[in-house]
Amino acid sequence: MLYHFFVWLTGDRPYAYASPLFRGTLAVIFAFLIVWWLGPRAIATLRRLKIGDRPEFDHAQLNAMTAQKADTPTMGGVLIVIAVLATILLLANLLNFYVRMAMFCIVWLACIGGADDWLKLTKSRRVGTRTGLRTWEKLVFQIALGALLAVFALREGRAKALEDRWTDPGKPYNPAYRVLSVPFYKGEKIGDYHGVLLPTAAFAVLAVVVIVGTSNAVNLTDGMDGLASGCMVLTAFGFMVLAAVVGSADLAKQLLVFHIPGTAELSVICGATVGACLGFLWYNCYPAQVFMGDTGSLPLGGLMGYVAIVTRLESMLVLVGGIFVIEALSVILQVGYFKLTGGKRLFRVAPIHHHFHLGGWTETQVVMRFWLLSAIFAAFALATLKLR
Repeated sequence: MLYHFFVWLTGDRPYAYASPLFRGTLAVIFAFLIVWWLGPRAIATLRRLKIGDRPEFDHAQLNAMTAQKADTPTMGGVLIVIAVLATILLLANLLNFYVRMAMFCIVWLACIGGADDWLKLTKSRRVGTRTGLRTWEKLVFQIALGALLAVFALREGRAKALEDRWTDPGKPYNPAYRVLSVPFYKGEKIGDYHGVLLPTAAFAVLAVVVIVGTSNAVNLTDGMDGLASGCMVLTAFGFMVLAAVVGSADLAKQLLVFHIPGTAELSVICGATVGACLGFLWYNCYPAQVFMGDTGSLPLGGLMGYVAIVTRLESMLVLVGGIFVIEALSVILQVGYFKLTGGKRLFRVAPIHHHFHLGGWTETQVVMRFWLLSAIFAAFALATLKLR
């Protein structure tokens, strides 16, 4: 709303508020304040509704170590979702296609996560098993979202490419919607920019894998007080910068990434995510007063996946969100090793943050060290832009 108000107020004259990176910085502050203000009310409401988690693992020692967390209010992710959406409505350009699709992505995954938490944590049809949504049910909706985002991103990318050729026939054809930027490798020169050209089908498959993978990876990481929210702050900050680079023709050309018009506006969304997660950390740091649950972890992961898809930086997501990748891989390796060896374990327990917790690290040590690693991953990912 404020964006459109200033556009109306200033007309075509340049003004500082037009900068997506500036509004992204404002979004950090706004989203933080929203969560910080709503936090006590939301926590009290969740307590009244008795929506509390009971950590249960297939490891007796871990169950004993986390017993004090029983009945901690869950579904706190609704705070993050509300703050991000409210900040987008306040500071972003709502006419931007990528902004509207990001809001669609957040709401879709928040609904899936909210339904899972509600079924799992309240008296419902699953009261006997307390399993929430079944794995295949969540996967169906996540895959459907990835497919929808891929289709709409392809359509928007093609429309922009055709519009460029119509307005300037001499301009090189830039199929940005099918170009992938790879760390350390600038790829071939395609038009004015560099990258690796993908077949359309490969782009669609990649989009689905990224959405499903990142949303579930963040969900797996959400197992200790402040772990997922703190790592997400650093990941979202990294993509706040990357979105600004990809959205700027000059910076994209200088740093050898593909320029995609309109994606700079995603800096506002990433800034809102940073602020919302910082505000949530106020209440989620050890000892946590509230957990985000699937209501927060699924949309946060899916949103970062969406930003990576639109900016054509899916491979960069592996670096920026390195902690989430490690957490997901630890589960995959644990399950695979267990099946191959007839019951043996590769780690004490997975995801891997619990492995270190059982190995003698305190919960605070695990969280702080994973935050440090996440900061290193984000800094390294940004450095690779220049190394290209």
